[in-house]
Amino acid sequence: MWLKQLSLLNFKNYAESTLTFLPEVNAFTGDNGAGKTNLLDAIHYLSLCKSYFNPIDSQHIKKGEEWFMVQGEFERDERTEAISCSLKRNQKKQFKRNKKDYPRLADHIGQFPLVMISPNDSEIITEGSEERRRFVDNVISQTDNRYLDTLIAYNKILLQRNMLLKSIRERGVFDVGLLEVLNMQLVEVGERIYMRRKQFMADFTPAFQRHYTYLTDQAEEVSLVYESPLHQHDFLTLLNTCLDKDRVLERTTQGIHKDDLLFTIHGEMPLKKFGSQGQQKSFLIALKLAQYTFLQEQKQFRPLLLLDDIFDKLDDRRTKKLMKMVSDDEFGQIFITDTDADRIREIFDEIAQPIRIFDIEGGEVHV
Repeated sequence: MWLKQLSLLNFKNYAESTLTFLPEVNAFTGDNGAGKTNLLDAIHYLSLCKSYFNPIDSQHIKKGEEWFMVQGEFERDERTEAISCSLKRNQKKQFKRNKKDYPRLADHIGQFPLVMISPNDSEIITEGSEERRRFVDNVISQTDNRYLDTLIAYNKILLQRNMLLKSIRERGVFDVGLLEVLNMQLVEVGERIYMRRKQFMADFTPAFQRHYTYLTDQAEEVSLVYESPLHQHDFLTLLNTCLDKDRVLERTTQGIHKDDLLFTIHGEMPLKKFGSQGQQKSFLIALKLAQYTFLQEQKQFRPLLLLDDIFDKLDDRRTKKLMKMVSDDEFGQIFITDTDADRIREIFDEIAQPIRIFDIEGGEVHV
């Protein structure tokens, strides 16, 4: 699978642009703020129906305009697929495949998968467990639509249970029957999510270790561990045991919404505290490359790979190893942003890889 063409109308800082790509490597170069990353985000829209950076769709409409449209032509299985996303202010987003609306946007997720690597990914390490759960859920959702539906159902039941816990103190009435029903519903859905995450991590972790070892030449030992309250305890038992605490705090304190990923380096040392910027960056890149490997194995074709400002905080050796790796047969079409066109050209000349470079300046594209 690869993206043949991308067209933008009133998207972020672009008034109107059309770009035609190579099936191998394409680079967007230019000064910071020129709009390089906006092109990657437009591709992300076509794949996942949303921005990678900002969940508020209306904020992607060019200043002074009332609507935006992003269109793309993908080639997959020797067929061209036309995808478009458009939005008018104060109206619902429209998403079409070959000029036909999707009944649900969720039906599009996973049809044209991609992996994005961005400086924003540092939040997976530096922020709370919600960021790491979101990473796991996003990867699984690109291969399993039922998982996304199950996750939505879990969050709805969790909200209902939390509202019930809150109402106990406010109204002084404890509806034991309703709590038992919600507990059973939460357990049934939560255990399915737990088993899916557990299987995912078993498949995902070896690929992560392989990519990290290659990038760093085994310079240090790192580990990736899935943590869940359900590892040691039955979910229903957890809910019943923690009921008094839940009533005091007015929220559900145990469940798969407390799952986390533990990142360590040099044995049991937390990566967040003891990893250098370069080590953390290598860890994140290995995570995303493992995501790519997982998607490719599940979908049986190559996703797109988007690399935003990837050379920041990576030394020359790791940079060249990364570019050589993603240019090999395991990976498909690649999009890169960088401020230095000469650096990009030199790297890919050295590994004899075809590349098309687009110079970006103030929302204008020059080939």
